[in-house]
Amino acid sequence: MHDAAITEAGAHPDDAHVTYTGLDNVKMAMWAFLGSECLFFGALISAHLLYRNRTGDGPTRHDVYDIPYTSVSSFVLLMSSLTMVLALAAIQRGDQRRLRIWLMATALLGASFIGGQFFEFTEFVHSGLTIQTSPFGSSFFVLTGFHGAHVTIGILMLLSMYTLSRLGKLPSTDASKVEMVGLYWHFVDIVWIVIFTVVYLFP
Repeated sequence: MHDAAITEAGAHPDDAHVTYTGLDNVKMAMWAFLGSECLFFGALISAHLLYRNRTGDGPTRHDVYDIPYTSVSSFVLLMSSLTMVLALAAIQRGDQRRLRIWLMATALLGASFIGGQFFEFTEFVHSGLTIQTSPFGSSFFVLTGFHGAHVTIGILMLLSMYTLSRLGKLPSTDASKVEMVGLYWHFVDIVWIVIFTVVYLFP
């Protein structure tokens, strides 16, 4: 009787996935997850601010940071947010070809950022800064490494969306899947803006 009343009211079939707030429950779950991640990253950033000057006998941040290089890597990651927006717009139009192009472009930009971060870490180690060198080194590598792991997970999610599209299993009616991946990816980008500002640019 209740289902019939909903049907007569003209409810959309997707309403079964909508919470009492009027928002999709998957989207609500994603926002809740990202909220918990904000707390986790906030704790790591706070720890780094606490220990950033405790370098012991190891190199300081002024000895190892290459701001121009990291700025370029940051720009690459931020540009991936644009390609992610284009991917979502493509699937909403039903354009599978452009969807795959922009998904792959986003994944490649993310992979470029990870490659740049790996190179940066290698240079830091050669300069004598490791996760065991000092509290500064530990807090830096844990914070940036944890973010890098999130980017890597995001790349895998993008590649899974690309594969689904290639197999014809990602129709425009499933655009919400790409939207959820997009939310995660934009979060990762925003977190990096905060990390780059606090870790690299703060005096």
